[in-house]
Amino acid sequence: MKLYRDEAVVLRTQKIGEADRVITLLTRTSGRVRAVAKGVRRTTSRFGARLEPCMLADVQLHRGRSLDVVTQVLTLAPYARAVADDYPRYTAAAAMLETAERLTPEEREPATQQFLLLVGGLRALVGPPHAPVRRPPGLVLDAFIVRSMAVAGWGASFDACARCGEPGPHRGFAVAAGGAVCRSCRPPGAAAPAPESLQLLGSLLAGDWDGALASTERDRREASGLAAAYLQWHLERGIRSLPLVDRTPEAPPAPDGRQPDGGHHDGAAHHGAPEVTEPEELAAVAPLLDRLPPQPPPARAAEVVRSAQAAAAGSAP
Repeated sequence: MKLYRDEAVVLRTQKIGEADRVITLLTRTSGRVRAVAKGVRRTTSRFGARLEPCMLADVQLHRGRSLDVVTQVLTLAPYARAVADDYPRYTAAAAMLETAERLTPEEREPATQQFLLLVGGLRALVGPPHAPVRRPPGLVLDAFIVRSMAVAGWGASFDACARCGEPGPHRGFAVAAGGAVCRSCRPPGAAAPAPESLQLLGSLLAGDWDGALASTERDRREASGLAAAYLQWHLERGIRSLPLVDRTPEAPPAPDGRQPDGGHHDGAAHHGAPEVTEPEELAAVAPLLDRLPPQPPPARAAEVVRSAQAAAAGSAP
């Protein structure tokens, strides 16, 4: 059939022609698909805003020879809006989208688990409405990386030796060997991370968020470096958005419940992020994260404009 429908996450967009875009999608049943969205750069476009990165949508496409054509789009979850309102979430989401694209190298190759993992990762990144605790974007990104690698067949070992299977914990970590290594199997040049860092990565892989949230900033920084090195070594190429991820620790709320920026924290939103509603059938995606073994964002752009205007007003005679 020439026409088909599928659920998809928008991974990337690229301008083409005067008003068109090439949209890279990760779909539930068809894998990674590239399609042309005609006229979406015009202000009169019917679905231009629904085809931005991080959007989860139900799309109808017309199959073409090299590129499909988008004919209809229905928004399922507007993750893009909530992600763009927070810079750490914005950078983490960009790294997740690029990672998902690199781990699905073949077009139209079904990758249902990667799709579900990406949807669950975006949902965890944004946070469900009225969540009492918000998961740090850096931890969500690292959890997505280690689980995506496991789904792709490159699962790392963070406890037992990756070579001989000797029970751990071990002090060595060799990317080429597949994770933690014992003293006998440790190759030259292997890293020697703290045991708490390997334990954190194991918690992220297993979905133990209580243990992950109890980790220190030092352990999180070291664990993120190990996860990034493991990912890029197996991909044999770098992830360009990883160095740009903002992992600045969040300041704890004041005793009176007010956030450092003066806003009141009521548990329903964080820094004014909008609530994201989604169909009931997608609610089952969130537990998946707990089960699996350079343009600035709008908020920062507005701050830059206000600073420039204030500087211009102060220098006026």
